[in-house]
Formats: sequence, C-alpha cells, structure tokens
Amino acid sequence: MLDRKEDILILAIESSCDETAASVVRNGREVLSNVIYSQIALHTVYGGVVPEIASRKHIEKINQVIEQALAVADKSFGDMTAVAVTYGPGLVGALLVGVSAAKAISFATGLPLIGVHHIEGHISANFIENKDLEPPFVCLVVSGGHSHLVVVKDYGEYEIIGRTRDDAAGEAFDKVARAIGLGYPGGPKIDKVSKEGNQDAIHFPRAKVVGAEYDFSFSGLKSAVLNYLNSCEMKGEAVNTADVAASFQKAVIDVLVEHSVHAVKQYGFDKFAIAGGVASNSSLRAAFEEECRKNKIHFYHPSPALCTDNAAMIGTAGYYEYLKGTRHGFDLNAVPNLRLGERL
Repeated sequence: MLDRKEDILILAIESSCDETAASVVRNGREVLSNVIYSQIALHTVYGGVVPEIASRKHIEKINQVIEQALAVADKSFGDMTAVAVTYGPGLVGALLVGVSAAKAISFATGLPLIGVHHIEGHISANFIENKDLEPPFVCLVVSGGHSHLVVVKDYGEYEIIGRTRDDAAGEAFDKVARAIGLGYPGGPKIDKVSKEGNQDAIHFPRAKVVGAEYDFSFSGLKSAVLNYLNSCEMKGEAVNTADVAASFQKAVIDVLVEHSVHAVKQYGFDKFAIAGGVASNSSLRAAFEEECRKNKIHFYHPSPALCTDNAAMIGTAGYYEYLKGTRHGFDLNAVPNLRLGERL
C-alpha cells in the first residue's frame, strides 16, 4: 500500500438499483457525508423495483444528491482526490446514470476515475465503523440479488467460496413476504412481523448442496412456504402470518449461520463479517452474535444504514482501489453482471 502524506478524499456515487447516493469519504474510513435518495415508495405499489422508473428517477436526482454530499462535507470538487462509482453489478440503466455522472465529473475536473464493484462496496462497509478490522476474514454478503460467502484475502482481493444456486436470500424474503400479504420490501417487513410469531411453529426445509458445502439454495424453501399456504387454503385452515414469517426466517438464518461459521472454522480465521441489505435483519445479527461468541469468533457488521445501498461504502472501496493504482478511462461502462474479482 502506498505511503500517504495528505488526506485522500473520495467523491463516491452509487446508483445500481433504486437508491441514488453520493458520499465524501476521507482516508477510506471517515465518512464526511452520505446522502441517499430512496425510491422505495415509488416501487412499493408495483411489488418490486421497476428498472425504467428507477433509471428515470436517478437522472432526476443524481446532480442534486452529488451537490448535497459536497455541501454536507463542506468540500468542493477541487478538494477531491478522485471520483469513484459503482459500475456493476446492478440494473444496467440505473448503473449508466451513475457512471455517466462520474465520467462527466472526471472529464470536467481532471479527477482520476475509479470504477467500483458493488459487492466490494458492501464488504468494505465493514471498514467504516470497525476501525480495527483488517483482512483476512470471511464475509457473508446477503442482499436481494446476492448470497455470497467470500474470503477477503486483502483489500480488493477476494475468493468466492459459496454462492446461491437459485434465489438469493433477499429475493426469497421478498417473494415470501408477497405470498403472505406483507408486500414490498419483504426483508424489513418479515423481520418485524416475525417478532410476533413462533419460529418453531412450522418446520421448513434447510437445503444443502451436495458437493458444495458452502453454497446456498433457497428456492426449495420458498416453494415449501407456498405449498404450506396452498395446503392451508385447500383445507380451509387459517394462516398465522407471524408464525409463517418467523418459521421461514428461522430456516434462512439457520442455513446462513451454519455455512458461514463452518467456513470461518475450516479456513482457520477468527474474524467474520456480514454485509448487504439482509445483514440489517435483527434476528440474523442476533444469531451470528451468539454463534460467533460460542466459537470465539470476532463478529463484525455495519450499522443498518450502511447495510443497504449507499455511496459511503463505494467511497471506502474506492479508496483502497485508489491506493492500489486502479484507474479507469472514459470508456468505463456499466456491467450489469459483473462478477466479484473481475476487472475491466
């Protein structure tokens, strides 16, 4: 890593899905501003994110959010060291808005341009509030589109050891929430209603993938919930929504915790972190707290506000990419299916 004599200020932009966000981050771990415009209210009526609506709203809000991030940090473009932006994975139209804004800023100011992987951003969110956390460690990334178990070998150096074979955990939460009438977004609503239910009321399956001990599969669990609901309807039995939500959530958490702790022990680490939108789930956090304590594993997690999409995490990841010498040209493009560790 390069020697640093002056502060490095990263202007970061995130627009991979339905949050328009900008942030100013100093030296990788100090957030001077973190502005987020959320579109949840716009998409709730549709039961999920509508890509075209998301892209149009990003166009409308991106400049305002960037200006506000600079104002809150009391900085100008001239104070920045570089501009970092999410370029994948995500919704292609949404990504293009952020990438285009970052390229325009880079062109107009001469600031170096750094493309950041969205999942790398989520992992890096752990560095903001956990000043003592350093690689190597194992990180579980759980969100609406991703369920990855990752060995963080060094800053910007990753090995994916487990991934979902079908639905991501967050996707399963959304689908089950819709099925039991809770609506969108599913994760927070299931987390809330589960507190009123009995997590042992219904036994739902915990899937394992033969020959891939760290991989996940939640499609069968989702189908089991739907089958249970259909069975109740056919028999004329009442459905206890809180019990279904709590039992489903327990099944997801059991698998995530078992695979993750197994990986940490097998790889010989004593540090484990979680990241992504589902990482804000209170029951998941509590389960990891308990299991890590039992196994003498140091448990790290971002605050809930840094689990969901935000630009501060992109600024932190961008900082370490900057130190490594990562620079992108004006041919930087959105890559909706970008894999972790892949570089342009």
